[in-house]
Amino acid sequence: MVLELRQSLKLAQKLVMTPQLRQAIKLLQLGRLELTEALQAEIEQNPMLEEAPPLEQKENNPESLSAAEVVDTSEPLVTSQVKGDGTENVPDTNWEDYANNFDADFSFARETPPADAPSQFDFISSAPGLEQFLQWQLTHLKLNEQDTHITNFILGNLDGHGFLDADINDIVAYCECTEEEAEGALRIVQSLDPAGVAARDIREALLLQLDRLGYYDTLPYQIVDQHMSLLETKNYMLLARQTGATIRKVTDAVAIIQELTPYPGNEYSNEQTNYITPDVYIYKIDDEFVIQLNDDGLPRLQVSKEYIHLLKQRKQLPAESRGYLRENKRNAEWFIRSIEQRQRTIYKVMESLLKFQRDFFEHGASAMKPLILRDVAEDIGMHESTVSRVTSNKYAHTPQGIYELKYFFSTAVATTNGDTVAAEAIKNRIRQLVAQEDPAKPLSDNKISQMLAEENIKVARRTVAKYRDQMKILPVKHRRKARK
Repeated sequence: MVLELRQSLKLAQKLVMTPQLRQAIKLLQLGRLELTEALQAEIEQNPMLEEAPPLEQKENNPESLSAAEVVDTSEPLVTSQVKGDGTENVPDTNWEDYANNFDADFSFARETPPADAPSQFDFISSAPGLEQFLQWQLTHLKLNEQDTHITNFILGNLDGHGFLDADINDIVAYCECTEEEAEGALRIVQSLDPAGVAARDIREALLLQLDRLGYYDTLPYQIVDQHMSLLETKNYMLLARQTGATIRKVTDAVAIIQELTPYPGNEYSNEQTNYITPDVYIYKIDDEFVIQLNDDGLPRLQVSKEYIHLLKQRKQLPAESRGYLRENKRNAEWFIRSIEQRQRTIYKVMESLLKFQRDFFEHGASAMKPLILRDVAEDIGMHESTVSRVTSNKYAHTPQGIYELKYFFSTAVATTNGDTVAAEAIKNRIRQLVAQEDPAKPLSDNKISQMLAEENIKVARRTVAKYRDQMKILPVKHRRKARK
């Protein structure tokens, strides 16, 4: 066999991921906040793409082009939204809520600021956290240089819960001090607010709080100090036997302990809360459910008419400029169509979910039916991967609350009579049984499994335990409460 280089022609069909297709797939799986950022970034990068004027201005200006007038690709394209009465229509949406304006008349070029003038970045601040609050308290104490150095090291080793991640040996090694100096600086930090800060664990945090409240050497202090394991399992009978107190005194002491804060630093956390903005709204109007996509805050895009007019003047533009504008015009048109296709796909998926899970929208999680991605994909004529991208990081506002679109997919669990029930419906039933249980005699996982079997739902004990853990329901020993 001779090895040689040879040229040959070959005809084959294969799927090629073009840049436009990659962009459409990326837009499809973006969340709502990420989509807003992507739209703004595309407007900045593509000169042919601009934000369309509000609809009220377009009505007052008959020369403005509406989305319904787009027929010829040589005219500007405008993004549209999808109504709740069908995917083929384009709704009239008020875009005045979209605010991304700035003062274009302001310029530093008119007046040069002095060199020592503060920058606008100097005024960007963040909410003070636990470390800043403790540091502010330390500034009011007259500490020597050594104590200041040690306390600053301690503050730098506090986690988000206010616990100290370092031990005394670490403090001694880093600060080059004695154990007595390290212990003294630690007591200084532990004397600050909030009570229990700089503790090594929950037990020490509770003891510091009880000491601050004047419960030192009392029954609550004794329970936390010597019987923490019994307190965690709520074994009040054994607590009463080992402490020599009555059940009533033990329950009163436990009530005092329950008012304490096991994680003292949490209330001073400066982490920002991320609120969910629904992508789809489901309204019930006269026994019918209406789907409305949430487009508030998304810029309405169009191809720039000025550049289109400039592109028609071929003799006044160099060939390189014409090619640049044509390329950006194609990209802008494809981007607008990708946004419209994204909205229509979300609508179709939500419409299919509404058809399959109509009982859920009527009655809640107890009426959830088994559903998989393939069912929705076959219903709307799309691939399962497309449905998966659509349902990721998308939320729907329904009459039953706000849910992620992934929530409506649930595996099937066989019943004793041959039917199937959704796993989410079983979780909801377990939640109801736990909410109705006797606090003094909570239901075990085995008992819950038996109660579900009486309702023709065959679920093993370990499956009940798995569902309970997923719903963050404590085991039976941690849910038990003593009778007073």
